[in-house]
Amino acid sequence: MIHLTQKYRIRIWNVNSKKYFYKKIYRMSFESLKSELIKIVQNSETSVKERLTEICELLQTSLDYYDWVGFYFANHEEKTLHLETFAGEPTDHTVIPFGKGICGQVAESNDNFVVPDVKAQDNYIACSINVKAEIVIPLFKEGKNIGQIDIDSNTINPFTKEDEDFLVWLNEEVAKIL
Repeated sequence: MIHLTQKYRIRIWNVNSKKYFYKKIYRMSFESLKSELIKIVQNSETSVKERLTEICELLQTSLDYYDWVGFYFANHEEKTLHLETFAGEPTDHTVIPFGKGICGQVAESNDNFVVPDVKAQDNYIACSINVKAEIVIPLFKEGKNIGQIDIDSNTINPFTKEDEDFLVWLNEEVAKIL
């Protein structure tokens, strides 16, 4: 059984009406998601790419503030990231040079990067005019940064430490099948 829990209420400015409105954010329990994700990861009857796609789709449809979810993988010789799988609106950013944008910075730094408001970032690559926040978590295999999970949100500042810890856990699970 999947449980939804109300995490918080956010205040959003409506440019047209020049008024604030409130939106309740419901999140699927990360514990419920973990059990579903383990089933996907351990399903050896499907290819790794199919499993990664299923993971993206599950996250994008289960968490209302995960509007786009994708896995990029590194080509260290060319110093580029390549989009392997995703769920959400298509993007033109299928290849990203190391250092460019949030994803490119994570490829170089090997650190998690949480961006509460993308407008505050000088080195942000706009994938959609609707994106307000982003979280990128590197994916390590045998100590080497081989890629990352990238999540865009159309809500300002939706990501918590709980999201970050959950995505680190997910990447550790994904690394086991790569």
